[in-house]
Amino acid sequence: MLRTFRALSMAAPSTVLPPSKIPLFTTVAAFREWREAARRANQSVGYIPTMGALHDGHMSLVRRSLQENDLTVLSIFVNPAQFAPHEDLATYPRTLPRDLDIINAERFEHSGTQIRTPSAVFLPSVNEMYPSGIHQDPAVQKGTFIEVKGYGEQMEGKSRPTFFRGVATVVIKLFNAIEPTNAYFGQKDIQQCLILKRLSRDLLLSHPDPAHLHIVPTARDPSDNLALSSRNAYLSAEGRSVAPTLYRALKVAEQSWNEGLPKSVCLERAQALVQEVAGQVRLDYIEFNDSESLEPLADSRCREDDSPVLLSGAMFVGKTRLIDNIVLGDMNKL
Repeated sequence: MLRTFRALSMAAPSTVLPPSKIPLFTTVAAFREWREAARRANQSVGYIPTMGALHDGHMSLVRRSLQENDLTVLSIFVNPAQFAPHEDLATYPRTLPRDLDIINAERFEHSGTQIRTPSAVFLPSVNEMYPSGIHQDPAVQKGTFIEVKGYGEQMEGKSRPTFFRGVATVVIKLFNAIEPTNAYFGQKDIQQCLILKRLSRDLLLSHPDPAHLHIVPTARDPSDNLALSSRNAYLSAEGRSVAPTLYRALKVAEQSWNEGLPKSVCLERAQALVQEVAGQVRLDYIEFNDSESLEPLADSRCREDDSPVLLSGAMFVGKTRLIDNIVLGDMNKL
């Protein structure tokens, strides 16, 4: 109880936080005091970065962390640096009271006797995360930013050219603040996961090192396999009914790939399936990419071995852009 009171009392005076049974931190300085206590106690810290609007996909990462760590920390921060000027920063769902209720309700029975629950939530302000200020337009941004050259221009980067610069920058800031033993990311954002692994390796990070940045399989709606996403809340009833088309198209491409057909034929079959609902959706892309270089495979490439290949896609349902992917091959080799 002392730790909870101290955390809340160190929030910025103007911050009004919803009630929470676990500590809430709004400043790096306050969180680092809590983190140092965990270090002195030799406790491992698992970490899940989020932008809020939590769903069971996020909580699957929390459960994995609760299973593998003494303490589990989430952050909730809607990062302006990863939204282009025309994207949905202002309307991105912000549901903090509901999010905290979900976090506070999570419990995991460890080793049959110990009950583990989330340990802390980091809720920084934009000013806390960007002391030099931040503008949504990268052309006028000032301050320190991180770019993973050569790996952010493919796949998602073709449609969102500044996205991974914003992601890499904020994640490094969060890693520096949290200093996690382990960090957990969802496979739905596979390119992000692999770029962050490379960033961790290239910058010689120790908290976490690349081996402790974990990619957790995508959580899906059990009724139709739609990948869980905060943006699903934007979908109308009609849009929700056609949203699983992207995953079905990826599965068609996967089946064709496993039959030994060339990439070009696999893509034609997947695109044909999307075309069946063309009046309701708009395909952005479906592509096969090498999991190491992230470059697209040659059009004639067929299945050759079990080295991982990324089969990913994006599709608009109305104004809502959905993404999904399948890893072809051994996920453990990523």
